[in-house]
Amino acid sequence: MSAAGAGDLPRIGFKQHIRAEVSATEGAYLFSEHDTTVLQGTAVESVVALLDGTRDVAGVLASVPVGVSREKAAGVLAKLTAAGLISLRSGPGGGDSSAAAYWEAAGLDGGIAEVQTASSTVRLIALDGVDGGAAHGAAGSAAEGALRAAGLVVHTEGGVADADLTVVLCADYLDPALAGIDAEQRAAGRPWLPAKVVGTRVWIGPVFEPSTPGCWHCLAARLWDNRPAEKHAVTALGRSGPAPSPVVAIPPSTGAAAQLVAMEATKYLAGHRHPNQRAIWVLDTLDLTGTHHPRPVLPQCATCGDPDVVRTRGHQPVELVSRPRVSHGGGYRAMTAEQTMAAYRHLVSPVTGIVKEVVRDPRGPDFFNAYRSGANAAAGSDLRTLRSTLRTSSGGKGMTAADAEVGALCEAVERYSATFRGDEARVRGSLLSLGEQAIHPNDVLLYDERQYRDRAQWNGQHSPFQWVCGTFSETAVGDWSPIWSLTEQRHRLLPTSLLYYGAPGSDVAAADSNGNAAGSSVEDAVLQGMLELIERDAVAIWWYNRLSVPGVDLDAFGDPWIDRLREVYAGIGRQVWVLDITTDTGVPTMAAVSRRTTGDTEDIVFGFGSHLDPGIALRRALTELNQMMPMLVERRADGGYSIDDPDTVHWWRTATLANQPYLRPDPAQPQRTPRDYPRHHAADLLDDVTAVRRKLEALGLEVLVLDQTRPDIGLPVVKVVVPGLRHFWARFGPGRLFDVPVRVGLRDSPTGYTELNPMPVFL
Repeated sequence: MSAAGAGDLPRIGFKQHIRAEVSATEGAYLFSEHDTTVLQGTAVESVVALLDGTRDVAGVLASVPVGVSREKAAGVLAKLTAAGLISLRSGPGGGDSSAAAYWEAAGLDGGIAEVQTASSTVRLIALDGVDGGAAHGAAGSAAEGALRAAGLVVHTEGGVADADLTVVLCADYLDPALAGIDAEQRAAGRPWLPAKVVGTRVWIGPVFEPSTPGCWHCLAARLWDNRPAEKHAVTALGRSGPAPSPVVAIPPSTGAAAQLVAMEATKYLAGHRHPNQRAIWVLDTLDLTGTHHPRPVLPQCATCGDPDVVRTRGHQPVELVSRPRVSHGGGYRAMTAEQTMAAYRHLVSPVTGIVKEVVRDPRGPDFFNAYRSGANAAAGSDLRTLRSTLRTSSGGKGMTAADAEVGALCEAVERYSATFRGDEARVRGSLLSLGEQAIHPNDVLLYDERQYRDRAQWNGQHSPFQWVCGTFSETAVGDWSPIWSLTEQRHRLLPTSLLYYGAPGSDVAAADSNGNAAGSSVEDAVLQGMLELIERDAVAIWWYNRLSVPGVDLDAFGDPWIDRLREVYAGIGRQVWVLDITTDTGVPTMAAVSRRTTGDTEDIVFGFGSHLDPGIALRRALTELNQMMPMLVERRADGGYSIDDPDTVHWWRTATLANQPYLRPDPAQPQRTPRDYPRHHAADLLDDVTAVRRKLEALGLEVLVLDQTRPDIGLPVVKVVVPGLRHFWARFGPGRLFDVPVRVGLRDSPTGYTELNPMPVFL
């Protein structure tokens, strides 16, 4: 049947972004922007020649040449349809439309898409800061012109109900005016598209759809997290919203931004959907690079989610389950490093991530595998007083780059999740009014009364990590948060400020990172948190008592990676050895020590590790040593260091093996080998957690766990608290610090308060 006889029946042909040519000897060629396809076979070539868009299906089948059956021709049409190569067309004529070709390349019906765009209405809003607005500013005028040129109906005065899509031009995505627009659009059930059209970097998207999770408030919360310096500055200046900055634009950048905004709006209204419509696209106009940044969705958002989700979970038990583990050089985990990174890499973004980037520290040999992932929330937020310390940044370590990279990500997530947001489970009361459920914060902080008395002088001389809080009042009313006792299977209470960074009350009970851990499962995280507490308790007991302890026989472990490490350290003029600092917990714990063998200072540095497997404890200590090394391998030309923490710098400048003899292995004790440690046989993380918990409970210690996992992150994060175990910061209250050396036979009597090591641990 010819086109003239087809009437109103839809015609069939190749999609308009495809052009077909038939070769008498080689078959049919299909050409498109991205590909060339060859189709062969007598029936194929005959049918292809008829698919010029002038016939309906019946006409094609009626026109096949003699020798090609209708059944075979119909089979070819079915295969071409299934491959997405042909489509039906409506309307008169068979002409060619570049717009229809564009839409068909996007997977849409070209005719329908053109009709939809022609009948769609866009509301255009230009906020202050965009060259004066849509009516008078270059950016607004350019965007209006581009939208109209795309065939859309544009108005700048009507209400939200009059538009199929609202496009909002702004100078900053944190403009408070966007909150009102978001509320208006959500109330009307209409989508809207923000765009930053000034500046060297153009932002477009995401499309906010009220029917899908995620709103402007979710996005704004994450944007502020990535702008801590600006947030601190505007707060100090008593302002709300972002800090204003000069308009940066040239006509080509404004024009390009307008056209890109119009293109995204047109595609959306035509019906084209793609995953990146839920992301922010950032175009750097200086180098023409473009990147996508996923839109955050906060299930706990007070605007589009459930603001009680975190609070509700805080009152629930922490239930641990059987979890098969994966063993590797860095420990026991529920997933490999590669699997964990693949699952959570989306959290890395300088725009919408909770980690701006995860990068290798370029200082020193690649063997160090030291990775960094941004600021350490545990270090505090006062930009005026925070000194540069070894722990100013979050970081990761490992035997492999993959281990270190995921470790850096997990540490950043751990600290993000432990930052106070205001939606945590809390009860009001005083220590006395809450009764026996409440735990005195001094049982965790373990300061001596003399430290409180001398705190002003101490705090002025030492790093923020060594800060001595004010005295806690047992009658003062404050916020307390539930924390689950694995030992007693019930909730206990601790001050919220002791559990979350930046919570009210931090002046008398401040949180630190001790016992905080992220893992690929809750069981994984709980195990790591307990091991960290045991490790730091052992470090404190060894360090402040300056105990002589046995060395570890590195050769006895038969580990080629350790052999290579010693070669690398020798190559940069350093010695390395390891001490066994295991305490009465019975969990193998080690301290790796390294010193420079040339020059005017020894630059002694450490790394610590604890684990049920002594080989893993050893590798952990050595990989932490690697993590510390970059700051020492490249000293400034004047001999100074890249950090200004007073404790660290003083130690590096003055400490030597001669004046700190407890750093040497005790020659009177035989070196430890793998056979000196108990064997732990298990294949399940729950068994590992139970084994460590029982060791602690056998010493009369209670194990507490707070699930700090944030719903918008998903990566499990916990804080483990064991009252009585020591932090390795300078905390000199009575207890294990003085009792354990006597109990295990390393001291005949407790070390006197004034005889403790005056140098605080500075890692």
